[in-house]
Amino acid sequence: MSQVGEARLWASQPLLERESEILAIQRAVDDLCGISAAGTVARRGGVMTFAGSAGIGKTTLLAEARRHAAERGCTVLFARGGEQEKQVPFHVMRQLIQPRFAAMSEEARRDVLGNWYDIVAPALGLTAAPKGQTPPDPQGVRDGLDWVVTHLAVRNAPVVLVLDDAHWADAESLAWLTAFAARAEELAMLIMVACRPDEIPADAASLRALMGRQGTRPHELAPLSTSAVARIVREALDENADDVFCRECWAITGGNPFEVVELAMKGRDQGLKPLQDNIPQLRDLASAVKGSGLIDRLEQLGPSTLRFAWAAAVLGTAVPISIVGGVSALGEAQAAEAIERLRAARVLTVLTSVRRQEVVEFFHPLIATAVYRSIPPGVRVAMHGMAARALLDDGHGAAAAARHLLEMHPEGDPWVVQQLRRAARDSFSAGAPDAARRYLARALREPPEAEDRAEVLFELGSANLLHDPTTTINQLRTALEEPDSDQELREAITYRLAQALAHTGQLAEAASLLHEEVGRATSSRTRLRMQAEQFKWNAVRVDEENSPARSRLLAQFARRLTGRGLPERHILGLRAWDAAMRGEPVATALEYAEQALDGGMSWTDQDFGFEVPASVAVTFMYCDQPGRAEELFNTGIVEFESKGWRGAHLSFVYTLLGYVRYRRGRLAEAEDFVRNGLQIADRIGHGIPAQWYAIGTLIETLLARGNVAEAEKVARTYKLADGFPKAVVYPDPQAVWGKLLLAQGRIEEAERHLVAAGRRLDLRGTRNPSWSPWQLDLALAQLTHAPDQARATAAEAVARARAFGASGVIGHALRVAAATAADTSQAALQLEESVTHLGQSPAAYELAHALVNHGTALHAIGDTHRAALQLYRGLETAVACGADALADRARGQLASAGLRPRRLHTSEHETLTVAENTAARHAALGLDNTAIAREMRRDVQEVSELLSAVFMKVGTDRAGLRQIFGA
Repeated sequence: MSQVGEARLWASQPLLERESEILAIQRAVDDLCGISAAGTVARRGGVMTFAGSAGIGKTTLLAEARRHAAERGCTVLFARGGEQEKQVPFHVMRQLIQPRFAAMSEEARRDVLGNWYDIVAPALGLTAAPKGQTPPDPQGVRDGLDWVVTHLAVRNAPVVLVLDDAHWADAESLAWLTAFAARAEELAMLIMVACRPDEIPADAASLRALMGRQGTRPHELAPLSTSAVARIVREALDENADDVFCRECWAITGGNPFEVVELAMKGRDQGLKPLQDNIPQLRDLASAVKGSGLIDRLEQLGPSTLRFAWAAAVLGTAVPISIVGGVSALGEAQAAEAIERLRAARVLTVLTSVRRQEVVEFFHPLIATAVYRSIPPGVRVAMHGMAARALLDDGHGAAAAARHLLEMHPEGDPWVVQQLRRAARDSFSAGAPDAARRYLARALREPPEAEDRAEVLFELGSANLLHDPTTTINQLRTALEEPDSDQELREAITYRLAQALAHTGQLAEAASLLHEEVGRATSSRTRLRMQAEQFKWNAVRVDEENSPARSRLLAQFARRLTGRGLPERHILGLRAWDAAMRGEPVATALEYAEQALDGGMSWTDQDFGFEVPASVAVTFMYCDQPGRAEELFNTGIVEFESKGWRGAHLSFVYTLLGYVRYRRGRLAEAEDFVRNGLQIADRIGHGIPAQWYAIGTLIETLLARGNVAEAEKVARTYKLADGFPKAVVYPDPQAVWGKLLLAQGRIEEAERHLVAAGRRLDLRGTRNPSWSPWQLDLALAQLTHAPDQARATAAEAVARARAFGASGVIGHALRVAAATAADTSQAALQLEESVTHLGQSPAAYELAHALVNHGTALHAIGDTHRAALQLYRGLETAVACGADALADRARGQLASAGLRPRRLHTSEHETLTVAENTAARHAALGLDNTAIAREMRRDVQEVSELLSAVFMKVGTDRAGLRQIFGA
């Protein structure tokens, strides 16, 4: 049934032949409200979808759902996609959210939205984005919308979100909704969506997935039966209507509710008697319900009324009457008369908007479509132009006018180019780069004036950077060839083009471009900036021809710089990272890193990028200063999140923060951070650098935890061995793959990949085992069949580690060297030194490993007392790190020594956590005080047994006991 029929005839009647759908809606709303026949239960949300052809009754069904939800006290958020508005970014989201904020002051909105205000308010049309503000990325806006809707759902529960005509929803809103739908159940929120399946755009796969979410079919609305059509006809015309006449109504309309109601209403207006003899007249009336017949009927209402209908169709939904009147070139009185005629003809209706304005809407989207398509092409284009100017004059802004400008014929009008560029900037600021791209592409076709062409190309290339980087490169190359661009613009184009080339794996081309432009630069400032960019992209090239030469040149540059400007600080930062990679002394790397940070370095500078700040932070990590690294990464996270950069940039920082935790031996935390980074990378795309970083770090972490099977699963899922990236990634993917093969016992394959990784890294001058411990893993692989070669490999790694000077990598290298030692006594000495170095470093996992190995070696040479001490320390450290397999090995060594693992030392915080966990365990088991006392007595008994075992093994010397158990 259509809105018209519901409003005019059967508002109090149940919807015909929609009983099952109505029942499903009522049950879903009752579940949402926590209502059941047995009483109040937990609220349960979910997703309901309805599918059917145009006019089948989806809108009326959703109207009934909204009514029922309102009666149950639900908060209802409603929006409808529009055929004319589907290219307007966030059009649906604004309908959903704006009514909740319409009556609020600016201060109140800021209070409600909190830190998300600057990110989501422009997208929701609540404010214009501040000039000069770094625009958020689409994922950041979607995350912000998640927060806004979640906040609404919690504060205004229960919430029902209804979207009609989803096939016409804008891409930005649809991307948010389809991702958010999975959270409906956990939020106790009900989402209802209706669409025409045959009109879902080919690129809207997410909407198709939503309609069939979790394998459930949507509620497909069927045409009305002959009996339902007869009931409508008799209700409208005469209860004694002929059966033959009613069946003819069904045959003419195919049981489509909209057409049935419109035909019945038309017959009633004409005074048609529902008799078999009047069937020819019925068919004549049917032709006026839709298509050309509807247009003929409109033309009969007069030229002014027809023009008003055209203007309404061009402008789309919920447009103020004053603007429609202006576009139709009608005065106030003429517009009012046209509205009355169109209302009487059931073409238009008048509603009140959230801004308390009177707006016009078509009774049904089918009518709007028919009217729009009937407008002569020339008139339609002209009306779009008038609509754009009317909206701008009314203060709606360039973004509101832009969709109309897209429909105009290119005529070289500078005003059109100017408005499209403004609309593109607004769309960028709102986190809708795809819309910006459409507007700028149209501006380029206008075309712009010669002096503006390079700038438009630059803006378009920037808009395409994430969407279509290959097109970006072509557009920016064209912009660079434009003869009329000034020097400052040319430099900006060069930086952005180099960035696009680098992000598409064309690092050599990026460096070559910058080298060419350095020669054209007219100022020392520009040359330095371009050289900084050239150093940056060369530093991450796997195929760089002469990395040592680049390192020498970089060192020469850095020696004469003081960090006065950002280009200088970036070069100093690159020098710090290069020093760490090459294994120069720690002091050198740290000196340059501190110089780079002195004066500030932003993570969200679009022109300079985040790569150098990240490299400086990693340098501190390799130099055994993980606290400093974490401080910098946390700064990056705050910057990214505050600007709404929640895509690849945030993925990198979470992954690298996880890498720092891994290096510190906080393996469980590391895994959490890296999985978070990988999850962000996964939703951006496959094979991107952020994903490579996360995959390698996750595999390293899982191997450290002893979870080889899970590490292998990650490698298989992401096809790690199918090909390695063309950019420098850390940890090095090929070395990680070799390490995984080694853990699986695939020695020959592991050795081959580790040798290949080492050869490649050595050619680059990357000799620091702290950066990539490929030599240490290779030595362990060689040990199975070539012990002398393994010792030589390990010895070289120790020498490189000592040259670098960080205690963590020296201790790691000595631990591996001990594994290759010719005798146990020598191994014990090397492990003792390893423990000493690692005890002075933050590398807790490596310390645990060295302690367990040292305890094992001491037990082998008969030093039982010291063996017990080291094994206990190793076990405690391994457990604290989350290194489960290493902890199990320590327990096994203790058992073979005849010792039972003691209770582990914990920090004050960890002690509290243990106490809380014990209390929770007792509560879960339902233990009373007596049972708890029994548990405690059992713990005391375990301690007594442990003491007895120690007494038997090492005697009763109190000093020895204090060493083992702690003072």
